[in-house]
Amino acid sequence: MQRPGIKEVAKKAGVSISTVSRVLNNSAPVSEELEKRVKKAIEELGYYPSSIAKGLRKGRTGTIGFILPDITNPFFANIVRGAEDYLRKKGYNLILCNSDQDRKQETELLKILISKHIDGLLFTGTGSSNPLLVEKIRKGLKVVFLDRIFEEINSSYVIVDNKIGMNLLLDYLIDVGHRNFIFINGNKETFSAKIRYEVFAERARTEKLEFKHYFTEFSYDAGYKKAKRLKGLPDVILCGNDLIAYGVIEALEEKGYKVPEDVSVTGFDDIPFSKHFKPPLTTVYQPMYEMGRKSAKLLLEIIEEKKVSNKGIVLLPKLVIRESTKEMRR
Repeated sequence: MQRPGIKEVAKKAGVSISTVSRVLNNSAPVSEELEKRVKKAIEELGYYPSSIAKGLRKGRTGTIGFILPDITNPFFANIVRGAEDYLRKKGYNLILCNSDQDRKQETELLKILISKHIDGLLFTGTGSSNPLLVEKIRKGLKVVFLDRIFEEINSSYVIVDNKIGMNLLLDYLIDVGHRNFIFINGNKETFSAKIRYEVFAERARTEKLEFKHYFTEFSYDAGYKKAKRLKGLPDVILCGNDLIAYGVIEALEEKGYKVPEDVSVTGFDDIPFSKHFKPPLTTVYQPMYEMGRKSAKLLLEIIEEKKVSNKGIVLLPKLVIRESTKEMRR
């Protein structure tokens, strides 16, 4: 069934289209009688104006797109909540798109959002290059990257300092006697996984640590499968995020090991469930909600031309020590 338009409202109310428009937009005085007739027709027909068409007449649609790789990951869900809360207060709507870590899907979602005339885009990509996004940015698309720095083009971003986070974690683990490490990291194409590996590799070299490193996915299943295949245990298993750590701990327990008695395990993110996990997870806290809020604020400043030049915001992480790690005997 076709949605009724402004012509149908005008016909039913027995008025001109311009009269209906004046009532809808409150742009000019209309007699009380005509206003009642128009509103009655609107109610009976179930008419509602197209927000996109209305926005285009004003030069904006009040709509922001958000592409992220995995909405099931609480890390991203908390970021989205921060962005949406801020945007809602400012009168903007958020269209959320999940790429499932697939570059082709990411590109298709970008095409859809552009077709909806979004005012701007919040973007956490799969990690690999996206030529369409580069093209659209160069043509004027307003974009803020989250948890990523896009090296191909100068763009605004909001990230957490992964170098500080990894060093805080390694300082603690080395200080309590851990010397033999396995690092089960996330997707090697992502900005955060690359930076964390670089920091880890440098510290392992300077501290003369024994270590193995694996790139995988930022998921529970990836951690579980990798831990199931491990032969022998290190002092500690570092995990690229908390979800990987959950999978690792589950697999270790199924193999008859205890955490932290037999091996320490750490995460990264401090998603809300980590303090309730068994055992409660030692991890690195990232201010997820604040990342989303600040990225939305920055994007609106760019859209409204309050900030002309591109800007990078770097937030600080915190080390959270819980019961999944232990002090080694010396």
